[in-house]
Amino acid sequence: MTILVTGGAGYIGSHACKALAAAGHTPIAYDDLSTGHRFAVRFGPFEHGSILDTTRLADVMRRHGCHTVIHFAALSTVGESATRPDLYWRVNVAGTLALLDAMRLAGVNRLVFSSTCAVYGIPAQMPITEATPCAPLNVYGETKYAMERMLEAHANAYGLAAVALRYFNAAGADPDGMIGEEHDPETHAIPLILQAAAGQRARFTVFGEDYDTRDGSCVRDYVHVTDLADAHVRALSALREGTMEAINLGSGDGFTVREVVGVARQITGREIPVESGPRRVGDPPILTANASKAETVLGWTPQHSGLDEIIGTAWRWMSELSPRR
Repeated sequence: MTILVTGGAGYIGSHACKALAAAGHTPIAYDDLSTGHRFAVRFGPFEHGSILDTTRLADVMRRHGCHTVIHFAALSTVGESATRPDLYWRVNVAGTLALLDAMRLAGVNRLVFSSTCAVYGIPAQMPITEATPCAPLNVYGETKYAMERMLEAHANAYGLAAVALRYFNAAGADPDGMIGEEHDPETHAIPLILQAAAGQRARFTVFGEDYDTRDGSCVRDYVHVTDLADAHVRALSALREGTMEAINLGSGDGFTVREVVGVARQITGREIPVESGPRRVGDPPILTANASKAETVLGWTPQHSGLDEIIGTAWRWMSELSPRR
């Protein structure tokens, strides 16, 4: 199949393009390069454009004969979403509406959506299942949940076939070393820890060390980006006309921030300076996934999401392979 991948020059989108090409599909990476990178487009054609441009989206789909869309294009920084809610509602929600309009114009009716565990907020129980009520705490999570609701409405009204993959903490880099994580500014814990190890920043800050966890720091469920990419390929077979299915993607294992720092010290062989900071508003103490539905529906279980492999591949990318090293 020829598949339009919005945000295909981004972190997870580029890894998905690689997985699609390996499975025999042709990924068309559609990206405005505001946060993505041209060097990451290595597995199929590139189309430069805005997610808000319905006319261009429809033209690209028609011209390439796209059969399906995988939708990554979105803004995803929680802190920024609080200070620029207008930007997040415009790009994430209005952008998704523009994409859905373009799909109808081009006669494309299948979509795999990159969603997030941020739609759940702070659940009362762990691990989180798809039946856990959605109560997002920040604008980023609110926009992602609104995007899901939009897909569900389009499934009911227009017969859209959609799967929303709600993943937990994406991390790691391509084991072959072809692509990796490149955010500027960086906000994710593992690359921030590794930047401190590499001397690119003075120290790593642990936000909150008084939570009711093993060592007082937050617990998170990390899943390797290669495993996430594999799930998107598998989701192509789970699309059913007139339905929108939500599926969690996570390892099911939780690690504290302090434990992640400890593993990073072992992998890098570096001393990593750490300082304590205050709790961040809206940070849940623990977030871990029940991903049994992904195994049942997609036949998916994570193969690369051990913390050693996640940090090892991320460190190799940052220290040896990144164009910005």
